[in-house]
Amino acid sequence: MKSHQNNNSSFCRWLTFSTMLAVLPVQAQHPLPVYTPLDIAHPNGRILSPQQSPEKLPGGGLTQHDFFYAGEAKKERMFIVRNGAIIWSYEHPAQGEISDATLYSGGNVLFAHQHGVTEINTAKQVVWNFNAPTNTEIHTAQHVGPEHVLFIENGNPARLVVMNIVSNTVALSFELPVGNPKSTHGQFRHARLTDAGTLLVAHMDSGKVCEYDSTGKVVWSVAVPGPWSATPLKNGNILVCTTKKSVLEINRDGQTVWQFAAGDAPGYLFNSIQTATRLANGNTIINNWFNQWSSFLDPNNLPVQAIEVTPDKKIVWALRSWNPPADLGPSTTIQLLDEPVTPEDYRFGDIH
Repeated sequence: MKSHQNNNSSFCRWLTFSTMLAVLPVQAQHPLPVYTPLDIAHPNGRILSPQQSPEKLPGGGLTQHDFFYAGEAKKERMFIVRNGAIIWSYEHPAQGEISDATLYSGGNVLFAHQHGVTEINTAKQVVWNFNAPTNTEIHTAQHVGPEHVLFIENGNPARLVVMNIVSNTVALSFELPVGNPKSTHGQFRHARLTDAGTLLVAHMDSGKVCEYDSTGKVVWSVAVPGPWSATPLKNGNILVCTTKKSVLEINRDGQTVWQFAAGDAPGYLFNSIQTATRLANGNTIINNWFNQWSSFLDPNNLPVQAIEVTPDKKIVWALRSWNPPADLGPSTTIQLLDEPVTPEDYRFGDIH
């Protein structure tokens, strides 16, 4: 009889606790607000973080280089900076993120923005657009000559597409293997054509960089943990940025012949290294992306958006421009304009 009473007592306590839980309000899930450099605190108080960058930076700031700039951010913005000032800017009226953008010699800009790929002219008019099909994302695109655009559709299956933008027809297409077919967002971010007419693809979710010919055959590959971008160099090597906050120069034997890691820059906090550019003088520009979706900017402790390092890893320039009149926002890609280039002068197999 006593045991039965104890069981009833335990059940009543459990029922009372369960009833209380049932009537408790469930906190709604709202997206975190994004704060600009002019904001001091968020509703839960001031965020304290490690030192993001030195107070005094090397180099000439915005006057160091003329450049085209774009980045993954909540607002799809792009800029041209010359002589230390923004001379052109554009904000794309869409939801998504700009992962890849290139300024071409005629003044047009081609950019991939997650939900499509678009080309605009200097007057900010859309001259060509392709919307990503349902359940796919597009994060990288490149001109193949003046009449074709190459891009990758993240999806299940993922595929590489070359489209004739004059006739708006597909000139070439083949599937690309992925590590996780169900995780579309994390499959690809960057691909670049080589002087040999092949394509380097950073398989971010598969941990490798592959070189494809126009038939879809892999002609070279190397294992790299979390490759975000892969860019061919004039010396035949490959410059790879990884999600491990590192930049690797890899030769055709798969050996790392130069590397830069976040720890090589004391006093600078690297949030995410997405792209890097090798300059003619041997220096390397490395972008430092800031995640607006999960982080807050402290106006008294701002990160740099890019650095320029020598082969021996000395920092000779750092860009930190978060305030008007030159609030550039997060950085994914910087294309230097100091020397004239023709980035559309590439071919993919017989397509050019």
